[in-house]
Amino acid sequence: HYMVTWMDRKTDTFTQMGGEGVPWIGQAPFTETPHIFQNLGDGTYFHSGSLALRACVAAKVNITFKILYNDAVAMTGGQPVDGSLSVQEMARQVAAEGVKKIVLVTDDTEKWNNVDGFPGGVTLEHRDDLDQVQRKLREVGGTSVIIYEQTCAAEKRRRRKRKLVVDPPKRVLINPAVCEGCGDCGVASNCVSLLPLETEMGRKRAIDQSSCNKDFSCVKGFCPSFVTIYDAGLKKRKGTSANPGFDNLPLPVFQTDLSHPWNILITGVGGTGVVTIGALIGMAAHLEGKGTTVLDQTGLAQKGGAVTCHVRIAKQPSDIHAVRIAAGEADLVLGCDVVVVNDYWALSKIREDRTHAVINTYESMPGTFTRNADMQFPLKQMLDSIGLALGHKNLDVLNASDIATQLIGDSIATNSFVLGYAWQKGLIPLSLESLMRAIELNDAAIAMNKSAFQWGRLAVVDMRTVMKSAGLLEDNVSPLNANAFESATAVMFAKAPVTKTLEDLIAHREKLLTEYQDAGYARNYTQFVEQVRAAESQKTPGKTELTAAVARYLAKVMAYKDEYEVARLYTSGDFEKLVNETFDAGFEMKFNLAPPLISKKDPVTGHLKKQEFGTWTFSAFKQLAKLKNLRGGSLDMFGKTAERKMERQLILDYRHCVEGLLSRLDNNNHALAVEIAKIPELIRGYGHVKEEHYAKAKIRWDQLLAEWQKPSASKTAVA
Repeated sequence: HYMVTWMDRKTDTFTQMGGEGVPWIGQAPFTETPHIFQNLGDGTYFHSGSLALRACVAAKVNITFKILYNDAVAMTGGQPVDGSLSVQEMARQVAAEGVKKIVLVTDDTEKWNNVDGFPGGVTLEHRDDLDQVQRKLREVGGTSVIIYEQTCAAEKRRRRKRKLVVDPPKRVLINPAVCEGCGDCGVASNCVSLLPLETEMGRKRAIDQSSCNKDFSCVKGFCPSFVTIYDAGLKKRKGTSANPGFDNLPLPVFQTDLSHPWNILITGVGGTGVVTIGALIGMAAHLEGKGTTVLDQTGLAQKGGAVTCHVRIAKQPSDIHAVRIAAGEADLVLGCDVVVVNDYWALSKIREDRTHAVINTYESMPGTFTRNADMQFPLKQMLDSIGLALGHKNLDVLNASDIATQLIGDSIATNSFVLGYAWQKGLIPLSLESLMRAIELNDAAIAMNKSAFQWGRLAVVDMRTVMKSAGLLEDNVSPLNANAFESATAVMFAKAPVTKTLEDLIAHREKLLTEYQDAGYARNYTQFVEQVRAAESQKTPGKTELTAAVARYLAKVMAYKDEYEVARLYTSGDFEKLVNETFDAGFEMKFNLAPPLISKKDPVTGHLKKQEFGTWTFSAFKQLAKLKNLRGGSLDMFGKTAERKMERQLILDYRHCVEGLLSRLDNNNHALAVEIAKIPELIRGYGHVKEEHYAKAKIRWDQLLAEWQKPSASKTAVA
């Protein structure tokens, strides 16, 4: 109930742990709101929240408690709930308090169908029907309870690694060519394993297979790009076979004699091994007989949350008088995640005449990205902030995630790579032997961590050799993030030219539209673009931004993704290559679709419901792709829907709009014309999602056109 206040869930208030629901007792008589929902965790319920529920029953207020039974103290690290009640015991206790209406909601209804021990009147519902359950309970007078039973997804992932629970033989993959980048999957799942994938055709989505906790709720996003893969293992990246000879690397000159304790602040995100790096340093210092303390602050770091680790090293234990690094007292900031370094609390540890920093510039999107599809990663601003704190000196930056993943084959090697880099710079006053021994004692991926550490050392001495070994050019590090590399998504666009010039852009889209429909359709596109180019050249000599915008977005609206196009994109050969490069052989592939002619509608939202279709769908796609010439004609069985009519009309409206821009174009309104021409960027998705995006885009479109009609229209173009 506290975290939900920053998750755009229209939650207005929160209360202290154990007091959940009690404020409503005082508020209810003085508000027109007849009923509220109150979130409550199972651990909090057990230690004191049950008393708050009892108070609400006694006060006869209209409230529904949503008790999350997730089997762990998930918010702060997955500890077991002390003295935890079973689901049946919780239901009986709630009933004994006087609650009349109790609903058990779960992601696995089968395991509860024949379970004894529940009080009478408890109903069982699947989590997919949670919204309907809430709507019903909202009308129930008094106190009601939903027990939402589902083990914390991150805790499940941890237990699968330890072989404590069964790892379901199922994974999800996104076809980026079909993906529209609308972000509905993030809305449906709120999952930070959904990553942005920047492509020639705009921002798409990719799933970080290494951190995916197999909740599968992302599949509910209304989009046909999601494929479920059964009975398949992930292919392990081999990494590089290069052997540059680490034995010849020079030993560093350490920048401290430990005349005072050396303070290292490590920052990163949960699940990437930040705590492990701190433990390795601490163990190495212990092996050398030095004084050391390690303070981990994991906070809300179950998955993707900020983690900081305070490590202090001294000649002897008595030299250390506090475990926490004070403001301005960090000697080294090891920034495994640049976002966490930019927290004011972390920046406060930096002092420009003392601190050195090694920063990983990998753009790890924060959780906000799940709710903001257009969020841009402010890397430059972040590095500027760090540089300012350091006095613009003693700062090393490198995309360690991309480099380490390419070299080792796994992004988990990133932090060991950063550790090796910092050590070679003389910023970690410990011997190579003790650090290697600490890695051995940790007894996890020993060879990988040692190799990553050594590659990090080499990056200090000879970065060019490291970049070449990783397959990355030193002056052109790949824009794809490490996890996109891991999922082999880059394969989809390896053959597509990166359009560096306007001619490249037009040629690429002409080829796309020829494959989409035919040469005549593509020729219609190029003729219009050339018309725009001629007008722009005549009326605003030297400028090409309007032509580039029209070239990009006219192609986007003309190549709308109907059933024929989705089928073509699945069967072009690129997606099969992606699947085969991501998973081991022997898998079964199924498709998550909502065909408008046969799909059922959700009774609450009225939206079409997705279903899983078998492998045979791929053969059907091949046949459907051959029928693309029916598109828009009298025999087009899919062309009669409101969505298709809207898409075809959008092509006409866009061309008409651009023609109107050309008639009045001049240097004063050129930038505004470019902004108007980019409006289709806001129109994404499928079905109701696209309709919602179109409605919002139309409002913005009308606003810009109204501004266009003003004689003084003038804006600065954005390249």
